[in-house]
Amino acid sequence: MNTTPAQWPAEAIWQAIEPLLPGFTVEVLPSIDSTSSELMRRARAGRQEPTLLVAEQQTAGRGRLGREWHTGTYEGTGLLPALTFSLGLPLAPHDWSGLSLAVGVSVAESLQPKLPAPGSGQPRVLLKWPNDLWLQDDRKLGGILVETASFAAAPGEPRYVVVGIGLNLLPVLTEGLRTPPACLREVDAALTAPKALARIAAPLVQALLGFAEAGFAPFQARFAQRDLLAGRAVTLSDGTQGQAHGVTEDGTLLVHTARGMQAITSAEISVRPSAAARPA
Repeated sequence: MNTTPAQWPAEAIWQAIEPLLPGFTVEVLPSIDSTSSELMRRARAGRQEPTLLVAEQQTAGRGRLGREWHTGTYEGTGLLPALTFSLGLPLAPHDWSGLSLAVGVSVAESLQPKLPAPGSGQPRVLLKWPNDLWLQDDRKLGGILVETASFAAAPGEPRYVVVGIGLNLLPVLTEGLRTPPACLREVDAALTAPKALARIAAPLVQALLGFAEAGFAPFQARFAQRDLLAGRAVTLSDGTQGQAHGVTEDGTLLVHTARGMQAITSAEISVRPSAAARPA
């Protein structure tokens, strides 16, 4: 079995980001329960410096709505099957609405910078409201979890925000998944976890700082270019059915239902696309 440790570009990432975030550090751990949980624990203990925390293995990774995210060495290869990391930093946007969507835009653009020519088809990497990355054939590539340490800031002061990202690198072997999984090797066969992190990290920091300045509005059109749900029939977690009509300047999802246009903002609402109803 190949057990060569992954060669992480920590120094190069630090050099690119530290001028933007003074005091920034990069840490790579062989194993931890959850990178996001660890940064939140540090925040509660008063440690709120900007930190990129990467785990080669997560034993209790967390996704949206309490879902689990497990990683480990890909059997028989020594390769990492997923990229799992969290970025923590103090942030003080005027409006937090749409932050996970802005993060998704940044990650998708880093993984697939070039869009297809107009009229030639969808981008390969799409965004599913509010915090998932999918491929255009309705398979899930990864997820985003954004948490804020509101206990650590007075009103109007920066909050410590933790952005957790998990992306499948290699084919997922787990059975019984609700959504069929995809992997980054299908987007770019040369990608490894370290190479993907090198692409994502600095643009993500720039996106977060831009969001702090101007909110989600500057990301709205870019999100629309990769909106998986736009024009499609969808089902909400309460069983309501309708058609998705994109997102507003604050990241609210618009769904036209039998009761009229509904504005979907709650993170507790799950939205599922109907496979048989794609826009023309």
